[in-house]
Amino acid sequence: MAKYIFIGGGVMSSVGKGITTASIGKVLQGRGYTVTAVKIDPYINVDAGTMNPIEHGEVFVTNDGTECDQDIGNYERFLNLDLSTDNYMTTGLVYLSVIQKERNLEFEGKCVEVVPDIPNEVIARIKKVEQKTGADFILIEIGGTVGEYQNMLFLEAARIMKLQEPENVLFALVSYLPIPSVVGEMKTKPTQTAVRTLNSAGIQPDLIFGRSNRPMDEPRKRKISIFCNLREEYIFSSPDVESIYEIPVIFEEQKLGDKILERFNVKEKDNNLNDWKALIERIKAPKKEVQIGVVGKYFETGEFNLMDSYISVIEAIKHAGWDQNVKPNITWLSSSKYENGEGLEELNNFDAIIVPGGFGTRGTEGKIKAIEYVRKNNIPFLGLCLGLQLSVIEYARNICGIKDATSREFDENGKNLVIDIMEEQKELLKNNNYGGTMRLGSWDCNIKKDTLAYNLYGSEDIKERHRHRYEVDNNYRKILEDNGLIFSGINKDKDLVEIIELKNHPYFIACQFHPELKSRPLTPHPLFVGLMKAAIKKEGL
Repeated sequence: MAKYIFIGGGVMSSVGKGITTASIGKVLQGRGYTVTAVKIDPYINVDAGTMNPIEHGEVFVTNDGTECDQDIGNYERFLNLDLSTDNYMTTGLVYLSVIQKERNLEFEGKCVEVVPDIPNEVIARIKKVEQKTGADFILIEIGGTVGEYQNMLFLEAARIMKLQEPENVLFALVSYLPIPSVVGEMKTKPTQTAVRTLNSAGIQPDLIFGRSNRPMDEPRKRKISIFCNLREEYIFSSPDVESIYEIPVIFEEQKLGDKILERFNVKEKDNNLNDWKALIERIKAPKKEVQIGVVGKYFETGEFNLMDSYISVIEAIKHAGWDQNVKPNITWLSSSKYENGEGLEELNNFDAIIVPGGFGTRGTEGKIKAIEYVRKNNIPFLGLCLGLQLSVIEYARNICGIKDATSREFDENGKNLVIDIMEEQKELLKNNNYGGTMRLGSWDCNIKKDTLAYNLYGSEDIKERHRHRYEVDNNYRKILEDNGLIFSGINKDKDLVEIIELKNHPYFIACQFHPELKSRPLTPHPLFVGLMKAAIKKEGL
């Protein structure tokens, strides 16, 4: 029978529950056990697909096309797993499922109640993951913060599971330990309050992870132990680190694996995080540095920059850099400042430029001008999703002479829509059917031999993950090809452009899919590795 670990958060959001969950999983994998993870988002949204990236962060997409929270990406990267729709649920999805069952008479005419029917649906979904994966350990992260009304029903599900299977369920609390600058001392009271709030939901944490910008000392650990009713050996320090991939090693140094296996009364099968430790050594000792510029628009929220909008792109850049033993320094370049064609010379300061995905018209002309500049000035370039579409528009305008080339997304009545929408998408948008209706998930791509793409992948047939509505209009493919644009990757089933590239350029390639979603720290994505090699060559390293 599987063992379950619920992970909740205390004091504040964004405390690091997802990375903690993934790190616990990595520790257990190192002990020889199979692991999977489930993310519960307490939103009424059915999935993350309609959420604004500035407010919610990146929308991660699984192979089966589920639009989900970015923590699913963290799980996949740490655990080297391909997760699915079963590994993600929201309040909206759970309620929708229960309501549909009631409408189908699956409750046999009984009164359907919030408790226990909603928690029972959550439990059933967790059990489905166990049945599907056969994993030894199921990690369940509950989004939000203990005490918030919106996640009470998920805490109730955890309480019921612990009541039913006390020997198979643990609850971990990830809580913040602030160090006010005017005080200069780590404070435990917020965590004590979070634990008591959790107690009021009928749950006593079995493990506490103290997040702070410095390691937790013994006096603080002792105080948490006394006031939170938990022995010190089950309280773990989780300080800020240069790389999130250090965290499993830090946890193991505190014997986390031993304590979990001890609490579950199961034996250790192995104890090997050697590949992970070797990764950390590469991260900490790069031979050189390269400068990578990312030209995007989902950065600003008030006076702050929100890098979570592109978290998978960030990680994919890092993975490729570590693979090549270099440290990639990433600079965020707001595309809006290039709209009038000024300031583009700063792109010469970078060893490579990436134009990532996005939606809407804001900043697109600035991105197009940036793409033109890197094309003309031989700066290594990688375009992702929208980055491909804007590359095609730039090429059509400036090389093929189609000066009004554009996308239907930007101009519904444009004359030369080199980027258009599939017919089935037009009907969906006409009916305002936006949720879960894009081209999503894993699609086949056939790569032409003797191309840059083929050299990078080493294969003619690949699969990559998508999230978009707009495509290259095939009516313009001939004029683009006649003028030197290479369509090196095609989806044969629907005859859709997947990869474009240029000859006689150090590195110019763009893809309609999101390769960053499949990059892992120990197996970086080939398109990012190729970009990193080109950046190293430009730098002359």
